[in-house]
Amino acid sequence: MKEPPIVRIGDSAGLLELLDLAKEGARTDEHIFLGSSPEQPHQRVFGGQVLAQSIVAAAETVDAGRHVHSMHGYFLRPGDAAKPITFGVQELRDGRSFSARRVHAYQDGRPILSMIASFQADADGLEHFEPMPEGIPAPESLPTTADLLGKIDHPAAQDWAFNRPFDVRHVQEPIYVNAPGPGDLSPTNAVWLKTFGPMPDDQSLQRAALAYASDYTILESVLRRHGVSWVTPGMSVASLDHAMWWHRSVRVDEWLLYVQESPSASGARGLGQGRIYSRDGLLVATVAQEGMVRLPDFS
Repeated sequence: MKEPPIVRIGDSAGLLELLDLAKEGARTDEHIFLGSSPEQPHQRVFGGQVLAQSIVAAAETVDAGRHVHSMHGYFLRPGDAAKPITFGVQELRDGRSFSARRVHAYQDGRPILSMIASFQADADGLEHFEPMPEGIPAPESLPTTADLLGKIDHPAAQDWAFNRPFDVRHVQEPIYVNAPGPGDLSPTNAVWLKTFGPMPDDQSLQRAALAYASDYTILESVLRRHGVSWVTPGMSVASLDHAMWWHRSVRVDEWLLYVQESPSASGARGLGQGRIYSRDGLLVATVAQEGMVRLPDFS
């Protein structure tokens, strides 16, 4: 099996290279694809990457006129960014309007992610959506991640500041380094995001890229409820599962507003929920993720 090239990701070209999977041919009842990972500060694969690559792999086995409208995935093991990822896609069903696919992402012969995704042909029907919050400042008025973290001499800070394919701008005070304490932060957080460069019109790639970005800040809503920053000593955070629904066509190379909140945390787990809007106020996607959150005082 040919090894995939090492990917360095920091712009749209890097993101597209990451989502360009090599098809290896079916060996069982699965379609097999091979993907690579960019270099990571801690050599762990970013969860959003595996979600996006799994969606691309599944989309390759579905008729071109059908686009992913929902996915439900479980993160089973941490991925190693130094190793390739094999994606096995099983065809579960092809109906008149919907197609279902199961995707397993493997490393060393063991699944690191298990996902089921559903695809639908375009159709007309009832229309409504929860409106976008009012009073949100324009993204151009907000600092970039590079503005916030670029001067911090730490591998993770430098990676977040300069090696992401998305421009992410926080509406509320971010909690990368500091958090004032419980009750002093807004329990709802929002970020504007878009890719640094243009992306192809292909909705399969656009929606996969949005899945990639949806994993950036969703668990921040859990931490904000308790005034906890990302650099809290001894804290351990890991994504457990991820669900996403695409409601309308989307462009990730145009500004999107990602509004997030956490309705519950218990049992060392926290639930984050998010809604993603186009700049003109259309709800394009909804996200939910549960994560493990362990703090030293509760271990």
